[in-house]
Amino acid sequence: MAATADVQRQVSSEEWRLRVDLAACYRVIAMYGWDDLVFTHISARVPGPDEHFLINPYGWLFEEITASSLVKVNLAGDIVLATDNVVNPAGFIIHSAIHAARHDVTCVLHTHSKAGVAVSAQKNGLLPISQVSLFPYATLAYHDYEGVALNDDEKPRLVADLGSNNALILRNHGLLTTGVTIADAFLMMYVLETACQTQILAQSGGCELIQVSPAIVAVIQVQAEKVTRGLGGALVWPGLLRKLDRRDPSFRD
Repeated sequence: MAATADVQRQVSSEEWRLRVDLAACYRVIAMYGWDDLVFTHISARVPGPDEHFLINPYGWLFEEITASSLVKVNLAGDIVLATDNVVNPAGFIIHSAIHAARHDVTCVLHTHSKAGVAVSAQKNGLLPISQVSLFPYATLAYHDYEGVALNDDEKPRLVADLGSNNALILRNHGLLTTGVTIADAFLMMYVLETACQTQILAQSGGCELIQVSPAIVAVIQVQAEKVTRGLGGALVWPGLLRKLDRRDPSFRD
């Protein structure tokens, strides 16, 4: 608790709330089984003009992440709040590229789930074959595999491929989503991951798949606004926090 209090005293109330939500997002990803030991990452832009963002301490399991353990870095990769922790270099490349280019984005979420990687390896990518697939499909882009993301020169290609979309399939690699809020990025990942799982299950049946009409895909974002009452991820996020508090509230530390 001493470490928690120490970090909380050093940051703004807005940053502390962001830290709690980001730690919660790590715990929820672990709860759903979409984590990959310590090898994926979620980041969130810190409010203010300094271009800082928060990311996980490398080597920590997602189920261990707490608000105070998150590492604050700048776009150059410098740690800007003293900590004994370090960050994943590949995670820094991916997240710093998007945070530098997309100022409309607060959260960037990246996973290596089995279903996500399986779909990322398919030439045709995500197919519009289920209702849940339509929500990410309408704002989906692709980025070709260039090896482990360790080179700065990949950043402009990653950013260009993402464009103004909120979902990205990293071919032969995994899934990535963005959001104006952490809750929005999570909800986009939830529907993208569910769509990938559904696609793998449907393909396992060995039958011809029925694709949804492009005319329906074209209006799905408007329908999504209606079904979430304009709240986006905020519709589901409070319930997820309540669930985490019942299971293990230590993410708030």
